[in-house]
Amino acid sequence: MSQQQPLPSPSDAPIPGQPVPSTGIGAPSAPVSFERGQAVGFFTDTTVCIGCKACEVACKEWNGLPAELDADHFKLSGDSYDNTGSLSGTSYRHVKFVEDFDLEDPNRVGGRWLMMSDVCKHCVEAGCLEVCPTGAIIRTEFDTVYIQEDVCNACRYCIAACPFGVIEINEAKKVAGKCTFCYDRLQAGLTPACAQACPTASIQFGPIDELHGRADARLATLQQQGRTGTYLYGRDSSILGGLNAFYLLEDKPAVYGLPEAPKLPSRNLLPNLGLGALTAAVSGLLGLVAFRKQRMDGDGSGASPAADQRRGG
Repeated sequence: MSQQQPLPSPSDAPIPGQPVPSTGIGAPSAPVSFERGQAVGFFTDTTVCIGCKACEVACKEWNGLPAELDADHFKLSGDSYDNTGSLSGTSYRHVKFVEDFDLEDPNRVGGRWLMMSDVCKHCVEAGCLEVCPTGAIIRTEFDTVYIQEDVCNACRYCIAACPFGVIEINEAKKVAGKCTFCYDRLQAGLTPACAQACPTASIQFGPIDELHGRADARLATLQQQGRTGTYLYGRDSSILGGLNAFYLLEDKPAVYGLPEAPKLPSRNLLPNLGLGALTAAVSGLLGLVAFRKQRMDGDGSGASPAADQRRGG
């Protein structure tokens, strides 16, 4: 009969906010070290994502989101092995399956799989925050973007403003829903649930400056190995001032469903205002021409029928 292993003593328990050793599978066994007021983020290395969707499950469990296992939600599209489809007001994480195969070949030989755990990018320059009329969307002390459900009026402005298509309405709560970056866990010094659950460290969490250094080193390693097509998306300020959830990709952004050059709503104002003014001017000019032509065609002499009637003609 095997001897039962002793339980760990309280002194062996991880201390929130303190550095801890790794588990051996890449994911930290307890929270990484960060401080309140320090910008944090996600670095997602898509080259090691295995599509297990553990991040999706962990996100739903921690945030109390519905599993949606009913027939209306949990079903295969017939075009992909991905059974969750997209981000939504009740799915804050979604592992995209990019299945690049010749569909005319029944054996699907010679194709490739690309996988990416998609999430709110927590942009440094966030369009959703810019347009929110009630102040429901705020920037936290960790530089993350958070929706206060009790202030949201479900106006949907943020949905239109997000260039990544992240935000949707939670129909049960009638509020906008997206990744919270596990704000409650951050306040307690804990790693967000998705990063904690990731078995391959595809999703890495930590202070954003540390993640940038880690991502640069990973990119250099891959390129030295001959994978010269790899690059970092959202690592620098060229995309919306920088993304606090940025990616290492192996193909063009569009392949992963990401925009090449996303813009803030405010940056479209001047072109739209100029186009609106030009349209108004042209419309006014055409209106004047039409009005003059109508008067000239009244009787062929330039006098309108109304004027002739007043003269008794």
